[in-house]
Amino acid sequence: MAVDDERGRSYLPRTRKTRALMAYLAMASPKPVLRATLASLLWSRRENEQARASLRQSVHELQDTLGAAWGHLFVTDRHHLSLRGEALDIDAHTLAQPARLSMDMLIRFEEILLEDLNGLDPAFDRWLDEERGRFLRIGRTVGEGLLAECGDPTAAIEVAEQILVLDRRHEGAWRTIIRAHAERGDIDAALGSYDRCRGTLAESAGGRPSVETEELVDRIRARAVPTRPRDARPGAPPSGPGRERTTLRLRVMALRTIGEERDDGLGVGLAEEISACLSRFRWISCLPTSPWPAEPAWGFSETSIEADLIIDGTIQRGLGRVRVIARLLDMRIGGEIVWAGRFDRELTDALALQDELGATIVAQVDPELMQHEGRRSAGARSHELTAQDLLLQALPAMYRLERESFLTARRLLELSLRADPASSVAHGWMAYWDLLYVGQGWADDPDATTAEAARLAERAVMLDPGDARALTLAGHVRGFLGKHPHEANALHDRALALNPNLAIAWCFSGLAYSYLGQHGEALRRMTIALRLTPSDPHGYFYDGALIMPHLLRGDYASAVEAGRRAVELNPLFSSAYKGYLSALGLMGGQSETVGILRRLMVLEPALTVRQAVMRSPLTRPEDVARYAEGLRRAGLREDAGHFLGELEGPTICHSVIDLLPEAPHSPILGAE
Repeated sequence: MAVDDERGRSYLPRTRKTRALMAYLAMASPKPVLRATLASLLWSRRENEQARASLRQSVHELQDTLGAAWGHLFVTDRHHLSLRGEALDIDAHTLAQPARLSMDMLIRFEEILLEDLNGLDPAFDRWLDEERGRFLRIGRTVGEGLLAECGDPTAAIEVAEQILVLDRRHEGAWRTIIRAHAERGDIDAALGSYDRCRGTLAESAGGRPSVETEELVDRIRARAVPTRPRDARPGAPPSGPGRERTTLRLRVMALRTIGEERDDGLGVGLAEEISACLSRFRWISCLPTSPWPAEPAWGFSETSIEADLIIDGTIQRGLGRVRVIARLLDMRIGGEIVWAGRFDRELTDALALQDELGATIVAQVDPELMQHEGRRSAGARSHELTAQDLLLQALPAMYRLERESFLTARRLLELSLRADPASSVAHGWMAYWDLLYVGQGWADDPDATTAEAARLAERAVMLDPGDARALTLAGHVRGFLGKHPHEANALHDRALALNPNLAIAWCFSGLAYSYLGQHGEALRRMTIALRLTPSDPHGYFYDGALIMPHLLRGDYASAVEAGRRAVELNPLFSSAYKGYLSALGLMGGQSETVGILRRLMVLEPALTVRQAVMRSPLTRPEDVARYAEGLRRAGLREDAGHFLGELEGPTICHSVIDLLPEAPHSPILGAE
């Protein structure tokens, strides 16, 4: 630990306990810290009075150390201590929120945070361990960001090797090294790196490479020996037991141009853009784009058969406009059309058109494909189901929000996790299941469920910090259940940097901004989500997300409209009723208010204003007050008691729609 001014003069306190006090305050700055917290952290084995006296001595020492020149930065009052962070240049702040990423910055994460403060107190040691773990996760995230910016295999290898210095078990970095060597044509180096990976995982945790890593190595080996038996037909499955794959193989064909203008430039460019966007989804493996458009009556070529699914389509031009029709075909069942979409646009900037259409098509394909795979796996025999199949089966059951099917979804998620314990997405969905379990008012022990959700979300991020879906699921758990929207936004921003076409990440990010009181930004982000998926099969969730930002901006009519859409699409989504009811209460004189209150009471009979406020992740007192006042005016009871005698509300009709949503660590302050 070092504390220097611009001239290099040291202001490091003499005693280690006072240094620890200064370090803790610097990392918390500019927020004040309770004196009681500091005393229990640094003198946990002493009686309260002794601990407080020791803290006072350290406060005096720190004041003397800073002296007249810098003493104004140390703020003390009867209950709190703080450092004025705006006047300090704190290394941990800079590293946690970098203006730009660089290799030099990544190397700095090798340093052990506050290494000279080990062994001061058991409570302080536990805090140090937590902070170092978080700081290390930030370093991994910085490394992931650098990898995303790498333009050539050599640079990617350098960054990935540095990530492994921080975390030898970072399998994403190992795969990057293996893949980069193969792209350079050095198959021996690629296979040698795989051997290093396998040995490291076996030594450190008794583990072995994931299926995804094994598949990558299998493809590299197949490329090195590209022959096949003479009697093998193209695309035939290998004999004997196969490896359980966790990804779908998808190929995008160049789109055909219809009409007199036979120019396939846009078709090839759009296909490449769609492939690039789809490759950001962990559960999809994109095969190289075919440069040739599929013909209308095409037979299944060898390149078609080796893909599980294909995206093809057509382009028509006329009068300055372009029409694109895209289709998703399942080659495993004879090329059946899974999804099709039509997109009409002005033909001005071809490159901008490629970007916009590629993002829109991919955002619509992802949830449709998840729904299709869930239905497809539902007909399989239980012993044939992979971890991915079990996960995809769980999602429709989870998002119908019928209690029995919801509990079935939990069992499917547990089976999926048992089949693939290293799945970051399965951990993320399990955490999200816990979130809904609490949000629906079903959890007998909300605190225990919240703690489990936090653990699962943390594990999801640790397993694969480059998995955008797992990151945003973990972020929503952190923001809604953990009530840490700033930390949630760090995860959502990372998810969107990895995959800007993940609509649910835009929606979750918008919710986090709403929790912080930035309702205009929340609506902007939710609008992006809706633009990406205007006909999403689980639109009730997006409509439900819009309610609170509208409500807290004072636009009660828009909040009511969004609430009405959400509960009509899924009458069992209890979270939507609360904001909807509050908006009705604040509008006043609405005939539907009593009906909505009764429907909410059927779903959550014990709900009170107090409980709704306690569950709410809103951070601004004025937002909480507005929300609570609306619920009161709508007739929700303030505290435990009977609601209108014995409630006999109307039966809630189940939705006829099979709903399936898609579904770096918090910035940690440190010192050199």
